[in-house]
Amino acid sequence: MPTDRVLLARIGAPHGVRGEVRLFIFAQDADSLFDYGPLTDEDGKRRFEIAALRPAKEHFVARLKGVDTREAAEALTNVGLHVERASLPPPDDEDDFYHADLIGLAAVTPDGAAFGKVLAVHDFGAGDILEIAPEGGGKGTSKTLMLPFTKAVVPSVDIKGGRVVVDPGEWATDETPPPEADRN
Repeated sequence: MPTDRVLLARIGAPHGVRGEVRLFIFAQDADSLFDYGPLTDEDGKRRFEIAALRPAKEHFVARLKGVDTREAAEALTNVGLHVERASLPPPDDEDDFYHADLIGLAAVTPDGAAFGKVLAVHDFGAGDILEIAPEGGGKGTSKTLMLPFTKAVVPSVDIKGGRVVVDPGEWATDETPPPEADRN
Protein backbone atom coordinates (compact mmCIF):
# COMPACT_ATOMS: atom_id res chain seq x y z
CA MET A 1 0.00 0.00 0.00
CA PRO A 2 2.96 2.37 0.11
CA THR A 3 2.79 5.39 -2.16
CA ASP A 4 5.59 6.22 -4.60
CA ARG A 5 6.03 9.74 -3.16
CA VAL A 6 6.53 10.66 0.49
CA LEU A 7 5.74 14.08 1.95
CA LEU A 8 8.77 15.48 3.79
CA ALA A 9 7.75 19.11 4.31
CA ARG A 10 5.03 21.65 3.62
CA ILE A 11 5.62 25.25 2.57
CA GLY A 12 3.89 27.77 4.77
CA ALA A 13 3.39 31.50 4.41
CA PRO A 14 6.15 33.80 3.15
CA HIS A 15 8.77 34.99 5.62
CA GLY A 16 9.80 38.55 4.86
CA VAL A 17 9.91 40.20 1.46
CA ARG A 18 12.83 38.45 -0.25
CA GLY A 19 11.17 35.14 -1.12
CA GLU A 20 11.88 33.11 1.99
CA VAL A 21 9.15 30.76 3.21
CA ARG A 22 8.12 29.14 6.45
CA LEU A 23 8.76 25.42 6.14
CA PHE A 24 7.11 22.73 8.26
CA ILE A 25 9.30 19.63 8.17
CA PHE A 26 7.95 16.12 8.80
CA ALA A 27 11.29 14.30 8.51
CA GLN A 28 13.08 13.32 11.71
CA ASP A 29 16.11 15.37 10.70
CA ALA A 30 15.67 18.69 8.89
CA ASP A 31 19.12 18.42 7.29
CA SER A 32 18.03 15.21 5.55
CA LEU A 33 16.07 17.39 3.10
CA PHE A 34 19.42 18.22 1.47
CA ASP A 35 20.25 14.51 1.01
CA TYR A 36 17.56 13.72 -1.56
CA GLY A 37 18.34 16.27 -4.24
CA PRO A 38 15.51 18.40 -5.58
CA LEU A 39 12.14 17.81 -3.94
CA THR A 40 8.92 17.86 -5.95
CA ASP A 41 5.28 18.76 -5.53
CA GLU A 42 2.80 15.92 -4.95
CA ASP A 43 2.52 14.85 -8.59
CA GLY A 44 6.23 15.26 -9.30
CA LYS A 45 5.80 17.98 -11.94
CA ARG A 46 7.40 20.94 -10.13
CA ARG A 47 10.88 20.68 -8.62
CA PHE A 48 12.19 22.62 -5.64
CA GLU A 49 15.72 22.92 -4.31
CA ILE A 50 16.40 24.27 -0.85
CA ALA A 51 19.22 26.80 -0.99
CA ALA A 52 19.26 27.64 2.74
CA LEU A 53 17.47 26.46 5.85
CA ARG A 54 17.42 27.79 9.41
CA PRO A 55 15.32 27.00 12.47
CA ALA A 56 12.67 29.40 13.74
CA LYS A 57 10.40 29.11 16.77
CA GLU A 58 7.85 26.51 15.57
CA HIS A 59 9.01 25.96 12.00
CA PHE A 60 12.00 26.50 9.74
CA VAL A 61 12.73 29.34 7.35
CA ALA A 62 13.86 28.26 3.89
CA ARG A 63 15.16 29.93 0.80
CA LEU A 64 14.21 28.02 -2.34
CA LYS A 65 16.28 28.41 -5.50
CA GLY A 66 14.46 30.61 -8.00
CA VAL A 67 12.04 32.08 -5.43
CA ASP A 68 13.20 35.66 -4.91
CA THR A 69 10.08 37.70 -4.16
CA ARG A 70 7.33 37.65 -1.58
CA GLU A 71 4.79 37.17 -4.38
CA ALA A 72 6.60 34.07 -5.66
CA ALA A 73 6.74 32.72 -2.09
CA GLU A 74 3.01 33.42 -1.56
CA ALA A 75 2.19 31.35 -4.65
CA LEU A 76 3.81 28.32 -2.97
CA THR A 77 1.88 28.47 0.30
CA ASN A 78 0.66 24.99 1.31
CA VAL A 79 2.62 23.17 -1.40
CA GLY A 80 3.92 19.86 -0.10
CA LEU A 81 7.53 18.87 -0.77
CA HIS A 82 7.86 15.21 -1.67
CA VAL A 83 10.62 12.75 -2.47
CA GLU A 84 10.54 9.51 -4.41
CA ARG A 85 9.99 6.69 -1.94
CA ALA A 86 12.90 4.74 -3.46
CA SER A 87 15.24 7.56 -2.34
CA LEU A 88 14.38 7.03 1.33
CA PRO A 89 16.13 4.53 3.55
CA PRO A 90 14.04 1.57 4.65
CA PRO A 91 12.60 1.80 8.17
CA ASP A 92 15.01 0.54 10.84
CA ASP A 93 12.67 -2.13 12.22
CA GLU A 94 9.11 -3.40 11.93
CA ASP A 95 7.85 -0.82 14.44
CA ASP A 96 9.07 2.05 12.25
CA PHE A 97 7.16 3.30 9.23
CA TYR A 98 6.51 6.35 7.12
CA HIS A 99 3.19 8.13 7.57
CA ALA A 100 2.55 7.48 3.88
CA ASP A 101 2.52 3.76 4.72
CA LEU A 102 -0.63 4.27 6.81
CA ILE A 103 -2.75 5.63 3.98
CA GLY A 104 -5.10 2.95 2.67
CA LEU A 105 -4.71 0.63 5.65
CA ALA A 106 -7.81 -0.96 7.13
CA ALA A 107 -8.79 0.38 10.54
CA VAL A 108 -10.13 -2.28 12.88
CA THR A 109 -11.28 -2.25 16.49
CA PRO A 110 -9.33 -4.14 19.18
CA ASP A 111 -11.71 -7.09 18.77
CA GLY A 112 -11.02 -7.19 15.00
CA ALA A 113 -14.28 -5.62 13.76
CA ALA A 114 -14.01 -3.44 10.66
CA PHE A 115 -13.97 0.26 11.58
CA GLY A 116 -12.95 1.98 8.35
CA LYS A 117 -9.99 2.92 6.17
CA VAL A 118 -7.15 5.41 6.76
CA LEU A 119 -7.49 8.23 4.24
CA ALA A 120 -4.75 10.59 5.42
CA VAL A 121 -2.38 11.57 8.20
CA HIS A 122 -2.54 15.25 9.18
CA ASP A 123 -0.39 17.42 11.39
CA PHE A 124 -2.14 20.65 12.31
CA GLY A 125 0.50 21.52 14.90
CA ALA A 126 -0.81 19.73 17.99
CA GLY A 127 0.16 16.17 17.03
CA ASP A 128 -0.62 13.75 14.25
CA ILE A 129 -4.24 13.01 13.35
CA LEU A 130 -5.54 10.02 11.38
CA GLU A 131 -8.41 10.74 9.02
CA ILE A 132 -10.55 7.63 8.71
CA ALA A 133 -13.47 6.88 6.41
CA PRO A 134 -15.86 4.88 8.59
CA GLU A 135 -16.89 1.40 7.51
CA GLY A 136 -20.01 1.73 5.36
CA GLY A 137 -19.39 5.46 4.90
CA GLY A 138 -22.69 6.54 6.42
CA LYS A 139 -24.78 5.67 3.34
CA GLY A 140 -24.04 8.45 0.89
CA THR A 141 -22.35 10.89 3.26
CA SER A 142 -18.76 12.00 2.97
CA LYS A 143 -18.23 12.10 6.74
CA THR A 144 -14.81 11.12 7.98
CA LEU A 145 -13.48 10.74 11.49
CA MET A 146 -10.40 12.52 12.79
CA LEU A 147 -8.67 10.51 15.50
CA PRO A 148 -5.51 11.50 17.38
CA PHE A 149 -2.58 9.30 16.46
CA THR A 150 -1.70 8.37 20.03
CA LYS A 151 -0.99 5.00 21.67
CA ALA A 152 -4.30 5.30 23.56
CA VAL A 153 -6.37 5.63 20.37
CA VAL A 154 -4.15 3.71 17.92
CA PRO A 155 -2.50 1.03 20.04
CA SER A 156 -1.20 -1.04 17.13
CA VAL A 157 0.11 -0.45 13.61
CA ASP A 158 0.63 -3.53 11.42
CA ILE A 159 1.96 -2.38 8.06
CA LYS A 160 2.62 -5.93 6.78
CA GLY A 161 -0.87 -7.02 7.88
CA GLY A 162 -2.40 -3.95 6.19
CA ARG A 163 -4.19 -2.61 9.27
CA VAL A 164 -4.18 -0.30 12.23
CA VAL A 165 -6.05 -1.07 15.42
CA VAL A 166 -8.12 1.88 16.61
CA ASP A 167 -9.75 2.20 20.00
CA PRO A 168 -11.60 5.51 19.73
CA GLY A 169 -13.70 4.95 22.86
CA GLU A 170 -15.68 8.11 23.45
CA TRP A 171 -13.42 10.04 21.09
CA ALA A 172 -15.48 9.22 17.99
CA THR A 173 -18.71 10.48 19.57
CA ASP A 174 -17.72 12.90 22.33
CA GLU A 175 -16.01 16.28 22.35
CA THR A 176 -13.66 15.23 25.16
CA PRO A 177 -10.18 14.31 23.93
CA PRO A 178 -8.57 11.05 25.07
CA PRO A 179 -5.93 11.04 27.78
CA GLU A 180 -2.60 12.49 26.73
CA ALA A 181 -0.50 9.61 25.45
CA ASP A 182 2.06 10.63 22.88
CA ARG A 183 3.00 8.10 20.16
CA ASN A 184 6.68 8.83 20.59
